[in-house]
Amino acid sequence: MRLTRVFVDAPLAPGARVALPESAGAHLVRVLRLREGEACVLFNGDGRDYDARMLAANKRVVEAEVLDARAIDNESPLRIVLLQGIARGEKMDLILQKATELGVAGIVPVFADRTEVRLDGDRLDKRMAHWRSVVVSACEQSGRARIPELAPARGLAEAAAAFAADALKLTLDPQGEHRFETLSPPQAEVVVAIGPEGGWSEKDRAVLRESGFAGLRLGPRILRTETAGLSAIAALQAKFGDL
Repeated sequence: MRLTRVFVDAPLAPGARVALPESAGAHLVRVLRLREGEACVLFNGDGRDYDARMLAANKRVVEAEVLDARAIDNESPLRIVLLQGIARGEKMDLILQKATELGVAGIVPVFADRTEVRLDGDRLDKRMAHWRSVVVSACEQSGRARIPELAPARGLAEAAAAFAADALKLTLDPQGEHRFETLSPPQAEVVVAIGPEGGWSEKDRAVLRESGFAGLRLGPRILRTETAGLSAIAALQAKFGDL
């Protein structure tokens, strides 16, 4: 039987007693009906799973004891970073969730010319916290013990210029110079840049070119933002990674 994995943002070690976060505790007790003495798995993003058992499971407190630690080696040998034009609502959640499941090492949300979502101040802080919860939940479900880095949302020019010169920087383009069958194995990380719902503007494309991004063909059809990045990640993992 598959054990429930729960993220705990705290140091973990065998023998430790851990009070679980309210959301995780409520899920274990109210949804999954775990009781005292039953088993679960905790992780905190350090690359290990921690076998644990429930010590207390009630409305006031949910506490577990860590019994053992196991190194988890299921990260892709290919470091992929998704530079994603911010999409609306559930589309962005889907992109973050599935990109995490597919094994990306990092995600950089960016504001582009055609971004339809306008966020700043408290609204942006709340959205970033929500996006991180989506990524963490995807790690819980998929068995990842390391959480992809979710970079602060920023403008495209700033984000595109921040990557190392030796990174393989790609953006999907039906007329792009690269094809998957002719790509050489990357020597460093791969950055995949995907536009928002309206796609990249000519200004955005110029910014990407100036930052060293090249076009990659992924078939002759135009893909939606929630399809494009996930398709490219899956294809890269199949060719160079661990799929």
